Amino acid sequence: MAMLSTVRRSIVLSIPLAKHSLSSSSSFPFSSSPPPQSSDENLVLATVTILKHHRSKSRWSEILSLAPPNSSGFTPSHVSQIILQLRNTPHLALRFFNFTIHHSICSHSLSSYATIIHILSRSRLKSQSLQLIKSAIRKFPDSANPSPNPPRIFEILVKTYRTCDSAPFVFDLLIKAYLDSKKIDLSVQIVRILASKNIFPHVVVCNSLIELIAKSRGPFAAYDMYKEIFNVKEVKGVMENAYTFDILMLAFHREGVVEKVEDVWKEMMAKNCSPNVYSYSVLMAAYCEDERMENAMKVWEDMGDKGLKHDIVAYNTIIGGFCKVGEVDRAEEFYRDMVLNGVECTCVTLEHLINGHCMSGKVDAALVLYKDMCRKGFNLESSTIDVLAEVICDKSGVFEALEFVRAVIKKHDVAPRKTTYELLIRRLCMEGWMEEALKLQVEMVGKGYAPNFEIYSSFIDGYVKQGDDIKAEALRNEMLSKIPCKDS
Repeated sequence: MAMLSTVRRSIVLSIPLAKHSLSSSSSFPFSSSPPPQSSDENLVLATVTILKHHRSKSRWSEILSLAPPNSSGFTPSHVSQIILQLRNTPHLALRFFNFTIHHSICSHSLSSYATIIHILSRSRLKSQSLQLIKSAIRKFPDSANPSPNPPRIFEILVKTYRTCDSAPFVFDLLIKAYLDSKKIDLSVQIVRILASKNIFPHVVVCNSLIELIAKSRGPFAAYDMYKEIFNVKEVKGVMENAYTFDILMLAFHREGVVEKVEDVWKEMMAKNCSPNVYSYSVLMAAYCEDERMENAMKVWEDMGDKGLKHDIVAYNTIIGGFCKVGEVDRAEEFYRDMVLNGVECTCVTLEHLINGHCMSGKVDAALVLYKDMCRKGFNLESSTIDVLAEVICDKSGVFEALEFVRAVIKKHDVAPRKTTYELLIRRLCMEGWMEEALKLQVEMVGKGYAPNFEIYSSFIDGYVKQGDDIKAEALRNEMLSKIPCKDS
């Protein structure tokens, strides 16, 4: 690894920047600036001596006396030279740099920022270096217009790289800074320039880039980026890991592209990358969502054969899958197995089972699980409240369902969804309880939900059923004037 780091470092030094239209080299004191005047040399030497050898309490006041705020103070070139002589004491170099900012005794340039960033990066002071990179990006923004040239901070980091005896880690941090700001294009641009010299960021940074692209531009764009980074033939010292494939599988799973989830899994196997528990869970989830429980069970069994312990994510996935296809008894078997294996259930576990029992019409079993949720301090999701309310309506009537919903709202301090009101109003109208439905509709409006096509239709059908055609026609005309077509 030490040899690889040395090779990567030497390659960075050879990155040509001329074709990227760098600014005049006279802006960068490390490469072509004329030697400083003797007074500059004396200032730099005196400052370094004070910082290295004077007591902590007195050194800062003495530095202020060398460069009082009302004077010209330190130039960026002075600060860079001082920091370079403090490279083996990076914390002291950072204190000095921050001191010049706090006391306004230097009008810093990108070059002086680059120096301190390099010194901190070579010492692996990640958070401090990253913070300064972000500050430099804000302080010296590039043109708002898209440019074929790389960011100026990247150009200057490359130009000052040799002088600062830096390490490629600095470019990992620069890419991370742009990723944290959601600047995908700039991140990709830097990765491509480095890749052209067979230099690649750490796999963690590569994964972050792929993940952000997946979230912002979809799984296929993320997969293309993955191919671009990891499928280069040359030796480059960076390899994908299980998390790389997890990101891609999850992205395709969220889009419902099960065959691509399988393709990524096969690629992971072909590259001899050992999947983790989460990898198996994502593949299982894709099969469960597609109601391919036989395939999901094979994945479950393969996990056990590989000696991987099924965690709560895996249990929730397989339980939810069996509930979705109506095999709630199988889901209950896995729930019992989970408890016996000492895996603590979550709110999601019980909600899967509640939904499964509701689908099977087993309202009593669903309510037992709801009470279990309450004992464990879990809160119901609004969608599960709707499912329970509907099966209670079917078994015990709408008033029982209404009473249940009000109790849940009070107990868990949750706001009912519009769909909850739609369900209860529809059922009240179906059973002829028009006054009660009107009261609930007033409450619904008070919660900020305007009547929609479903609400109007429920009242119209209810009044027609009662033979009150006048009210039904009036509501129909009102609906057509306010809602000319059905909600999409």
